[in-house]
Amino acid sequence: MAESRFKKKYHDRVVPALRQKFGYKNIMAVPRLEKIVISMGLGKAIDEKKRMETASKELALISGQKPLVCKAKKSVSNFKLRQGMDIGLKVTLRHRRMYEFMDRLVSVTIPRVRDFRGLPPKGFDRSGNYTLGLSEQTVFPEIDPDKAEFQQGMNITLVTSAKTDEEGRELLAQLGMPFRER
Repeated sequence: MAESRFKKKYHDRVVPALRQKFGYKNIMAVPRLEKIVISMGLGKAIDEKKRMETASKELALISGQKPLVCKAKKSVSNFKLRQGMDIGLKVTLRHRRMYEFMDRLVSVTIPRVRDFRGLPPKGFDRSGNYTLGLSEQTVFPEIDPDKAEFQQGMNITLVTSAKTDEEGRELLAQLGMPFRER
């Protein structure tokens, strides 16, 4: 199978740029994208069971693989939540699917976000990993906005092998993530 466009970009452009900027001697020391985790919190699915099924189908369309159902760890009476109830979905993308999703995210999805002024640089976790939130699933081209029954937000976490936020930010910026200037 042919190498994805984004992986080729990483090897041809990103690695040399990061080696020059940070002075890595060994090519294996250069930070890389390890996985992408897409998660949806579905608290409203407690009352509406169909919501979980619909969100699961849409997340499978977006990611290209079947999502894992997350269950409640504790009971919370104020939210009518019992331990073991289905309250979320998540997908972990690695290798080929990860690069293909990243390509679609940067080149198609993020430009479709309304009133977009760049991604906030505060989404880093001090270990070079970045999390961004989307307020609706219809920004993805796989989801038809006319057929979407409800708006569902999601978190997308880009896990890198970078040691610091600066290295992670530079890696993701080189890959095409449009960060806002501080």
